[in-house]
Amino acid sequence: MAKGKDARVIVLLECTSCVRNGFNKQKKPSGVSRYITQRNRHNTPGRLELRKFCPYCHKHTIHGEIKK
Repeated sequence: MAKGKDARVIVLLECTSCVRNGFNKQKKPSGVSRYITQRNRHNTPGRLELRKFCPYCHKHTIHGEIKK
């Protein structure tokens, strides 16, 4: 039987350097890189942080979990 809360939850990851720098102030399109992924809340009880590629920073940066 299914229980009330599943172990897997969908989370949003957002680029921390884009948010910290207030987006890119160059003439390129500005924005914040976001990824959607899943995590197991039993194995990873804290906030998730992964190194992903940010197309706005043009490099790999730390993407941290945000609330929906």
